[in-house]
Amino acid sequence: MFQGQMPSQSGDWYTPAWVFQMLGCRFALDVAAPPEGPRHVPCDFWISEGSLDERWYGFVWMNAPFGGRNGLTPWLEKFVAHGNGIALVPDRTSAPWFRDYARRVDIIAFLPKVKFERPDGTTGASPANGCALFGIGAKAVGALWNVDADNGWIALPRSA
Repeated sequence: MFQGQMPSQSGDWYTPAWVFQMLGCRFALDVAAPPEGPRHVPCDFWISEGSLDERWYGFVWMNAPFGGRNGLTPWLEKFVAHGNGIALVPDRTSAPWFRDYARRVDIIAFLPKVKFERPDGTTGASPANGCALFGIGAKAVGALWNVDADNGWIALPRSA
């Protein structure tokens, strides 16, 4: 779930279904699920609140609240420590947090600008930035290889 205020818009934004269709995989757990609204993340269980305090298990999907300047840092720290899943992040490649965590994942897929969905199912306007998918673990690497030239491109980060 993307949370961040856009002018005159809801603060809740959801990953569109085409991202999951492209990945072609199923997750054990969505660690930042909307409390209500569309749940088209192909997974077995959802955590809506308190996710950073919960125990994560299996192959996880994480579209955490984008939040403020370093709002993703605690989420990415837990994601990397968990070591098994895919995380959707803004592609702010010049941000220190992006460069730090990009070195700690196994694969990155850069996507075009993702038009996120509002809680009522309507699609938002084109955002200012594109998105990236950080993948950790063999299943994530396999899924992110499904990203084709029409949907983005792949980067294999150099180890830290």
